[in-house]
Amino acid sequence: MSDNRIASLPTRLETHALQIGYTQPLIPTLNLSVPSGSILGILGASGRGKSTLLGTLAGVTPPLAGRVFIDGRDVTGTAIHERGIGFVFQEPLLFTHLNVIDNIAYGLRRHGISRRQARARSAELLDWVGLAGKERTSVHELSGGQAQRVALARALAPEPAVMLLDEPFSALDTELRSRLAAEVSAMLRQRGCATVYVTHDPSEAAAIADNVIQLESTTAIS
Repeated sequence: MSDNRIASLPTRLETHALQIGYTQPLIPTLNLSVPSGSILGILGASGRGKSTLLGTLAGVTPPLAGRVFIDGRDVTGTAIHERGIGFVFQEPLLFTHLNVIDNIAYGLRRHGISRRQARARSAELLDWVGLAGKERTSVHELSGGQAQRVALARALAPEPAVMLLDEPFSALDTELRSRLAAEVSAMLRQRGCATVYVTHDPSEAAAIADNVIQLESTTAIS
């Protein structure tokens, strides 16, 4: 995606003078702007604040200073379930007592959607991530790549404005990781999410993201 194309898209996620950390800032102040359908890659060594940044954007960890905006709304003091954010972690973290379709429908049911509607929506997403026919499959029967697809579908089900990905494919082999990362990035662009993608792999970040930030210096490198 060209820089001109990105600039023309509406901004979905912004931070103003954001400082992250617990007692003192882990990194310099961040002013981020992530448009609809674009992906911001975050690189940094272990302990540099990658996961803390995602937690702050999600509302799990309060910022030391600054503000977080989603679709123009200040959500700095807003609870995680009211922010319109989807989160996918390194591990799929699927509910082992639920089958595939009910894992995806979980968030929709919590939003008050009827069981029938939630399952219909979940089936559409399951087909979209290439797992049609797996509705009643136990999560124990899924491969690593399949489980991460289900986790992605579950995160997307409530139609979040922002998607946060915390090294979601790092546990997979190199070939599968590259393929899934490319497929997922295309899916997120299609859905219009503003995505923040944390990875330790510079080549993966460069291949997937529209812009990449190195947390050590917060310097854009692509």
